[in-house]
Amino acid sequence: MPTFEEIAAFITEKPLATAVITLLALAGLGLAFLVLRVVWRATAWVVARYVAPRPIEDLLTIVAASIATGVSAQGMWRFSGDVLGLDGPLRLLLFAFIEVAIITSAVRARRNMRENFSAGIDGIAVWALTCLTAVLSSMDARSLPEAIFRLAAPLVAAWLWERGMAIERHRIRGTGRINWRLTPERLLVRLGLAEVSDRTASEVDAHRRLTRVALAAKRAKALREGGGSERKMRAALAKLDKAMDQAVEHTGLAVDQARQEALLAQIAALYNTSALIDAAPRVPWEPEAGHQPVPARPALPPALAELVDEEDEDVDVLDATPQVVDTAQRAALMRAARAYWDRQIAKGLVPRTVDIAQEIGISLATAREYRALWKLEPRAHALIEALFHQHGIVDTGAFPAIADDGRVLTKS
Repeated sequence: MPTFEEIAAFITEKPLATAVITLLALAGLGLAFLVLRVVWRATAWVVARYVAPRPIEDLLTIVAASIATGVSAQGMWRFSGDVLGLDGPLRLLLFAFIEVAIITSAVRARRNMRENFSAGIDGIAVWALTCLTAVLSSMDARSLPEAIFRLAAPLVAAWLWERGMAIERHRIRGTGRINWRLTPERLLVRLGLAEVSDRTASEVDAHRRLTRVALAAKRAKALREGGGSERKMRAALAKLDKAMDQAVEHTGLAVDQARQEALLAQIAALYNTSALIDAAPRVPWEPEAGHQPVPARPALPPALAELVDEEDEDVDVLDATPQVVDTAQRAALMRAARAYWDRQIAKGLVPRTVDIAQEIGISLATAREYRALWKLEPRAHALIEALFHQHGIVDTGAFPAIADDGRVLTKS
């Protein structure tokens, strides 16, 4: 590396060359800055587009699978040189053809799974090619541990890919795993070492002691009704008395009303087992004889029932309002009726024909004409539909709107 004195002497002797070198250095720095900026933006875009939306386990799967694939490719590099005798550019181009085929099949399998909910033949190809590259790369190993390692690396990558596919398949299908019939939990429950519910030890013990009392009572009753021998009857009563003593001592049966009711319920079920023979439950898929079931409508509020009985629209009303013939006055009354209609709709009410006529001072025929036009608008139509669906009432211009809790909002 030149010293500072040599650099100063060079600048003094060759100022033009120094200027050119300085300009080239600045241009190189500017170009490096632009390249770094482009790389940074591209990396940020890739991270935001493909990395950030993925869960952390998917990212770790990709990293681990990439490392395992690299180990497999390194084994194929040695295999292609030592066994196949490839060298130079030909070796560089051909050594990793199986790894490229594995990645291609994995991408195709994922696409098939998203479109057809199954990896298809490409999923099988991933495992077949993985086993092939594992065997080939391990054949050139120099020791047994190296061969095992080269066999394991591609299989680890395939396993990680398969688990990622399984999770995505369950998420797309909306299904879960299969439930194995033979699991450690089932074995422990079968052996009586575990509980299937979240009951405490005291609750389990109390239930078992009450069950012993109920079974002992059933046994004693059966012997008495069946005319059992006196010795068997005494043994049954002694067993019942012992079970009852333990239940009273350990479960609080004498003072716990809930457990008393539980014991009586068990005894009632055990005593009436024979009644199951005569039980005739209705077949759930057969309709009732004579008629089809009709869904019951909800009961109407009292205020609404009173209005339904009135039938305001069917009553002859003497219309003493003079007809308006002036165009300007007719337009003013229509604007007033429209303003009244909008105010009531904003409150969640659908005005009746009589309400509009009395409020504005127009004839019933004119009010009915306005109402028939305005009730087809979205907000008014929604209120009328809610009235029909909740209470089965068809709008005739005589009924008010009803709140969700069943209250009549207006009666005028």
